[in-house]
Amino acid sequence: MTEATQTAEKKAPEATADATPARTTRGGAPSRGGRTGGPRGRNTRSRRPRERAKSEFDQKIVSIRRVTRVVAGGRRFSFSVALVAGDRKGRVGVGIGKAGDTALAIDKAVKDAKKHMVTVKRTKNNSISHDVEAKYSSSVVAIRPSRGRGLVAGGAVRTVLEYAGITDVTSKILTRSKNHLNNARATLNALSELRG
Repeated sequence: MTEATQTAEKKAPEATADATPARTTRGGAPSRGGRTGGPRGRNTRSRRPRERAKSEFDQKIVSIRRVTRVVAGGRRFSFSVALVAGDRKGRVGVGIGKAGDTALAIDKAVKDAKKHMVTVKRTKNNSISHDVEAKYSSSVVAIRPSRGRGLVAGGAVRTVLEYAGITDVTSKILTRSKNHLNNARATLNALSELRG
């Protein structure tokens, strides 16, 4: 290869680059390709994250399941959420929600829990006045006042009592049921049976 052909090959790409006009943005600066200008689809008005109003009720998910229904084209999946919502001052509720997305299911469950809210009669030291036992479906729950022991409970029963603001009680699930929703609802039934 001669020296003349090598220099011609080197100049050839430069010549084609000069032939096409350089793309520029509105301000005259060279573009990097792709879409030109703008914040690439983002909202320029507010850069800080949106703050949600704090709810008056605390909430905790008791169970979340992916459920399936069979349709002509195959299977449809959705999410079923059971949660407990309460203000820790005597008001508590259990709700369920089902939707294709977990966030929507949680919102529905919160609405349902607020709709089925129960006001619990507590003593001055955040206990209950007497022994109580209740059944929901296959779950049976017993709750007894126990001064100075704190909250002795497990699973969904503990969550319901905690969000109701009850502290000095012991509880026992008297059946073999492991269904968190039924245990939570049995606890709610027991709390609604309390008399001043």
